Amino acid sequence: MANKLVIKVTAGADAPERCSQAFTVAAVAVASGVNVSLWLTGESAWFALPGRAAEFGLPHSAPLPDLLDAVVAGGTVTLCTQCAARRDIAEQDVIEGVRIAGAQVFVSEIMPDGVQALVY
Repeated sequence: MANKLVIKVTAGADAPERCSQAFTVAAVAVASGVNVSLWLTGESAWFALPGRAAEFGLPHSAPLPDLLDAVVAGGTVTLCTQCAARRDIAEQDVIEGVRIAGAQVFVSEIMPDGVQALVY
């Protein structure tokens, strides 16, 4: 079994099923004791802002705010530097527990042995 799971979610409200799947897998992995790093990129970058996850809805899926809270509490949540800049999101704008970092940090997380990376 992988020692760490790194999930990059590129989808937001533009692809709700893909988005929900990424957050669900991340939250379930955290609940299962897996070391999880969730990366918010592309349209999912908006979920780093307070209240934005509450605006997301998808029938028959867990509420996105609950999933995000679980990952923030038990894992690492990172907002892509370039994605944040393109959306004028600054460090002081994001919810507590979300960091902003770039490709170098992503690559350093996915390259070690024992890491499984998923992209949604």
